Amino acid sequence: MKVILKQDVKKVGKRGEVVEVSDGYARNFLIARGLAVAQTKASLEILKDQKEQEAKDEAQREQEAKELAEKLDNMTVTFHVKSGKEGRVFGSVSTKQIVEELNKQGIHIDKRKILDNSPIQSLGTTNVKVELHKNVIGTVHVKVVGSEG
Repeated sequence: MKVILKQDVKKVGKRGEVVEVSDGYARNFLIARGLAVAQTKASLEILKDQKEQEAKDEAQREQEAKELAEKLDNMTVTFHVKSGKEGRVFGSVSTKQIVEELNKQGIHIDKRKILDNSPIQSLGTTNVKVELHKNVIGTVHVKVVGSEG
């Protein structure tokens, strides 16, 4: 029996796939638990519509990520840290601090999406890469300014 999976099922297939399984397994397990629906013309049409909508949504998210990457490229985030006489920094600027500063400016990014996750421990400007979408990587310019103290 051919069924369309509504969710990922281990050792059977991923969500949205049409798979061939035994009749008993399909009726008694997959369909009974709401993990799949029987393959019919109507269910195939619904699946096709859902895939088209997901593709449109994905394209929209990618476009939004590109716009955000352009916005990030034109801005610089500045941090003031204590430093010694020769430019040695006491402490560092972490990814959490970068995300908090971006949130203050209205840009919401998950700190796990920052690719350069080592703390910044030097004065000057550092470019930090951020994964905004699986195909879009933006750059945040982080400027660290020292103040002797």
